[in-house]
Amino acid sequence: MANVVYSTNQDFDYDNEDDNIETLEAKQQKLKIWLDRRKGNKVVTIIKDFIGNEDDLKALGKSLKSKCGAGGSVKDNEILIQGDFRDKVLILLKSAGYGAKKAGG
Repeated sequence: MANVVYSTNQDFDYDNEDDNIETLEAKQQKLKIWLDRRKGNKVVTIIKDFIGNEDDLKALGKSLKSKCGAGGSVKDNEILIQGDFRDKVLILLKSAGYGAKKAGG
């Protein structure tokens, strides 16, 4: 998403295209599951490459956090879950019909 700070064009009409993204079906998604260390050396499971609108991403994030019994957030088009839940998230996503795989080292 591009952040427009200032435009000298008087006819400029900012249209946020990200709001109109249509969510792909679960079987068409190709999600990647990463493990990352954040500040304080805390481990976070990250789900990337979701194609769709933000409401659907938030709903998926809420469902995954609930089923993992962990906290987390949804931001920058990624789902963050506190802790190492790569295996569990992979099973949950595959059982929901999503195309998913582990990524990273």
